[in-house]
Amino acid sequence: MTRIARPRRQLMIAAAALGGGGLSSILAHAQAPAIVTLDRARPGFPSGLQSGDVHSDRGMVWARTDRPARMWIDWSTTTRFADAKRVRGPYATELSDFSARVDLTGLPAGQDIFYRVQFEDIIAGTLSEPMPGHFRTAPTRAGDIRFLWSGDTAGQGWGINSAFGGMRIYEAMRKRDPDFFIHSGDTIYADGPMQAEVKLPDGSLWRNDVLTEEKSKVAETLKEFRGNYRYNQLDANVRRFNSEVMQIWQWDDHEVTNNWSPSKDLVADKRYTEKSVPLLTERATRAFLENAPMRWHAQDEEARVYRKLAYGPLLDVFVIDMRSYRGPNTANLQTGIDAESTFLGEAQLAWLRDGLSRSRAVWKVIASDMPIGLQVGDGKDAQGRARWEAVANGDDGAPRGRELEIAGLLSFIKRRRIRNTVWLTADVHYTAAHHYHPNRAGFQDFEPFWEFVGGPLHSGGFGPNQLDRTFGPEVKFVAAPKAGIVNESPMAGGQYFGEVEIDGKTAAMTVHLREINGASLWSTTLAPQRG
Repeated sequence: MTRIARPRRQLMIAAAALGGGGLSSILAHAQAPAIVTLDRARPGFPSGLQSGDVHSDRGMVWARTDRPARMWIDWSTTTRFADAKRVRGPYATELSDFSARVDLTGLPAGQDIFYRVQFEDIIAGTLSEPMPGHFRTAPTRAGDIRFLWSGDTAGQGWGINSAFGGMRIYEAMRKRDPDFFIHSGDTIYADGPMQAEVKLPDGSLWRNDVLTEEKSKVAETLKEFRGNYRYNQLDANVRRFNSEVMQIWQWDDHEVTNNWSPSKDLVADKRYTEKSVPLLTERATRAFLENAPMRWHAQDEEARVYRKLAYGPLLDVFVIDMRSYRGPNTANLQTGIDAESTFLGEAQLAWLRDGLSRSRAVWKVIASDMPIGLQVGDGKDAQGRARWEAVANGDDGAPRGRELEIAGLLSFIKRRRIRNTVWLTADVHYTAAHHYHPNRAGFQDFEPFWEFVGGPLHSGGFGPNQLDRTFGPEVKFVAAPKAGIVNESPMAGGQYFGEVEIDGKTAAMTVHLREINGASLWSTTLAPQRG
């Protein structure tokens, strides 16, 4: 794939912050941190800024300040801001944890957009220094596309370790210069408190030298859920990445608590004084929506996460939600779809079937927060049977339980001759490539497809998980901790992200599975099917 070289975004954004000023001025500020340190007389940016859910003509811009203030945004298609347009944003107050967002509209397609955010103190009237950012709008014509995906940020007690370089995989991803990034869930670990030091197997210490009160215990209050997002945003790599790369967020379980479903019971968990999972979910949902750079859904379902993002004639991204509509985690062996075996839910499935049918994009990427064919356990039920967290149930035969919804979807894709569907996921804390084929499967009414697994971004390493053969998966590549190792430290290097490149001329899709420093461990190129 031949990709047109772009100017270095870091220099471009530095120029945007300075309003131009020539190359020497740009170079002098090119390594400036992605957070502006200000005196208390002016509003500050304790969490940087970010953009998300960009279409061909619009994009979300998010930022947090440190006091009641009004948001202002200038945006331009050039670093000199000669044609800048100013947009008055909403107030940032304590009600939103001092975060604010604007849906910039009327943008040109396939264009670098440079923006500057300022906050105006409501009482004093003082303006912050401008915080610069960048994103690229979706194209309307065929052209080269590069995007990344991964999941699982700051889990299992692994936090910001300055000696390690912080959450440095975010810097490796930034250097890949992607058009956008899909965060596949577990954007925080609300159930994962941190300690100042963790002893490693070789006797050395991992030091979380950045800690906050909210990360010292499991999140129960709204302030504590909010504090988990604030913690991740303290990392310089994360802030820099957020300022330069548009993101598409989805969520999974750790935004609330581990493996939560309607059957989750916290009575025996002494870490929690608040035992109501629905109440924790309400607080967690509010914190997620406050921090995700996504466009909120209509008032009929404000907290809806599933959505489609069109990225020109070559790509549609379908973001699905495997968490919000599921029935309880059970042995997952039901023979029909009912309240217990529901996973995506009929409304979401109908939306997905309709969207896939209508899509005219060459590639239809289904961004899934959990894998299809990997066994992900959740302890045992009252009868001593294995209880399951994801789709698979450990039975290689005909679909049962949650597998029934997936079987119906795959059969629909086959009947409608919907070509070039690819599943991207995370959740299991290792990276892998799976090819699904009916000739290997207990259920055969579907066309072959690929599923690629990324993650973790900055969390413990686990796996690999066992396969469930119902849909005929075959492991083509896997990178995971050595047998017997659980919760492997990021220091071991087992942190991964995936990269997708679509060639603008041939429409071929190349998928790379990359390690913590950005090196490709494995890749494959998929030719698009026609007709």
